[in-house]
Amino acid sequence: MTQTIIRPAAEADIRAVLAIVAPTLAAGETYAIASNLDAAGVQAYWFGPTHEVFVAEQDGIILGTYYLMANQQGGGAHVANCGYMTAPAAQGKGIARAMCEHSLVRARERGFRAMQFNHVVSTNTRAVALWQRLGFDVVGTLPQAFNHPVHGYVDSYVMFKSLA
Repeated sequence: MTQTIIRPAAEADIRAVLAIVAPTLAAGETYAIASNLDAAGVQAYWFGPTHEVFVAEQDGIILGTYYLMANQQGGGAHVANCGYMTAPAAQGKGIARAMCEHSLVRARERGFRAMQFNHVVSTNTRAVALWQRLGFDVVGTLPQAFNHPVHGYVDSYVMFKSLA
């Protein structure tokens, strides 16, 4: 089995990261972000100033990426937030799990006391199940909060895990 290496994203990784992020955003099925962003918009979103960005690679090929940030400012700055994306060819092969496990360690290193996902689309059942297996609870349901391009208005979940 090939080892997955997770490391901070470098300037040289931008093209490979955008090749994963851009089509995922364009599909409009999992992120509450405009689906019509141009390349500069996708890059500005994923590599935003508050995002610490990582890549997951095997044999030098980037198969996934995630960002880590504070979920809120001020009194909520002790709670982390992340976004994860896996290349289509690598889905179902443990990349998302490895990235989430890495992000939990990194969040603790940065002093975060919890992690919260604000808008997990209910139709993204593989992600919901994975986050639950990793100890996240659905702490809220946002009724019909996401307009899915295939399924129409669907629920989104707020998911939370204590790191303390």
